[in-house]
Amino acid sequence: MSTETAVVVGVDGSPDALRAVEWAAADAARRHRPLRIVHACVWPTVYAPMALPGPPALFEETMREAAEQIIDEAVTLARVVAPALEVSTEVPVKQPTAALVEASRHACAVVIGNRGLGGFTGLLLGSVGIQLAAHASCPVVVVRQADRPAGAEAGRVVVGVDGSHDAARALAFAFEQASFRGVGLTAVQAYRWPSSTGPGDLMPLVYDPAELRDDEDRALAEAIGGWAGKYPDVDVRRAAASGRPAEVLTELSAGAELVVVGSRGRGGFAGLLLGSVSQAVIHHAACPVAVVR
Repeated sequence: MSTETAVVVGVDGSPDALRAVEWAAADAARRHRPLRIVHACVWPTVYAPMALPGPPALFEETMREAAEQIIDEAVTLARVVAPALEVSTEVPVKQPTAALVEASRHACAVVIGNRGLGGFTGLLLGSVGIQLAAHASCPVVVVRQADRPAGAEAGRVVVGVDGSHDAARALAFAFEQASFRGVGLTAVQAYRWPSSTGPGDLMPLVYDPAELRDDEDRALAEAIGGWAGKYPDVDVRRAAASGRPAEVLTELSAGAELVVVGSRGRGGFAGLLLGSVSQAVIHHAACPVAVVR
């Protein structure tokens, strides 16, 4: 079976990972792609003689059986979601982040749960999710359970736009997702004050809020115009909103099918692999979040 451009999902047996399998299987079926289920483990390198349940060979066999059980559960769930789906599995012997980053090189998306079995349960997002969003070669989707009532953009794909290269790629992914799902798309451009047009520009001390909103809406219309023409089946809304981008996108995520952001926007430090807005959204959004590099 070819795994080129497959949808890859990372699993570890946690409830969030199973939600990720459901999301990934449905996405792969909609996009007519195969599904690749990956469970990474480092058990052959573990040395803990006081914790061994028996001889090393028995310990290795026990861990292998546990890995197979996790994979089998994920495959069964994927088949329930999409019975005709092409499914392959992999149990690489390496750290989860490294395994999924490697898998992302030949994937159209990598899907993970919001929280796995490892780490500190009080964290909003596991370390694998943050590292993967920063280093993967394809879009990364973080799946979480909806935890608040539906909002104004319920049932739609929401995408953040700011004129950056990553935002343009996010638009492409968002339109594709909306088209495959048969839902509308809401393009959001959040702003707080007039933006400079280049180094050394001075922003006006006084400006008309209504004029600024109109300017932002025009810029947003230009950014999405080509994509709206390419996907005429997608109902498009524009939302030029005053406020911090992360807060605006988080608010609009309530009940949304998906929120899509670029990994790096125009603000912040260019050397960072993952921007503050994308980090905040994947931590706090009330629906699945796709980070596009």
